[in-house]
Amino acid sequence: MQTPAHAAVSARAPARIAPTRLVMAAAVLGASLVVAGCAGKGGVQDTAYVARDVETLYASAKDRLDRGQPKVAAALFDEVERQHPYSPWARRAQLMSAFSYYVAADYDKAVQSAQRFLSIHPGNKDAPYAYYLIALSYYEQISDVTRDQKVTEQTRTALNELVRRYPATEYASDAKLKLDLVEDNLAGKEMEIGRFYERSGNWLAAQIRFQNVVDNFQTTSHAPEALYRLTETSLALGIPTEAVKYAAVLGTNYPGSEWYEKAYALVQKNASGVTAS
Repeated sequence: MQTPAHAAVSARAPARIAPTRLVMAAAVLGASLVVAGCAGKGGVQDTAYVARDVETLYASAKDRLDRGQPKVAAALFDEVERQHPYSPWARRAQLMSAFSYYVAADYDKAVQSAQRFLSIHPGNKDAPYAYYLIALSYYEQISDVTRDQKVTEQTRTALNELVRRYPATEYASDAKLKLDLVEDNLAGKEMEIGRFYERSGNWLAAQIRFQNVVDNFQTTSHAPEALYRLTETSLALGIPTEAVKYAAVLGTNYPGSEWYEKAYALVQKNASGVTAS
């Protein structure tokens, strides 16, 4: 499967990954089972509660997915397992159901289906893909930094779990790239809260947030500003030596940034002659 495109998440929700690329993955997942029979052409009668042989039922589900009807496909894949729980097709249908829910943007059900697959088949060769679907389902729900970041934390946990378990897979490679974007989003939230405290004159609370970015998200795009804000808040708290220290760190690591220029000017104006402790 091709690695999905990566959209910036620091200021907005990520762009949804093109379903066509993941549909290609679904086709690969289904390739190991040769489908006998043909898919039905009906409507609602094709979804559930109609007893059919496993090959026809699976073929109907795959056909609906290929035709861009992922919700119907998910229901049909669920029926494969319900009607034929001990068939080899049931295992495949569980994962295809999770994928179909993902394509339909029903991310909660996608996560539930993938987790159920893993609970029943933890050592299956398709387990990495199930972990990947879980991570993607959380990733698609990341909101901008002005909102609660619980789902961003869930995304980070799921991506880290994938990398930890299957570091050599293509899914882990994509997960590492997405982790950079997730970290940037979390750092952005810390910065937003820190700026709010700073505007409110709550210097110490602001410092805690900015320091968290420097300590835990130092590779993100927010680190230079965090160091500048620490320079600002240190001066506001009457600790010029600390302000000089943060400005010096900023200059060492980001000498050409606008934040260093601002920090340098600020220190020259308010802490000239002070040396870092």
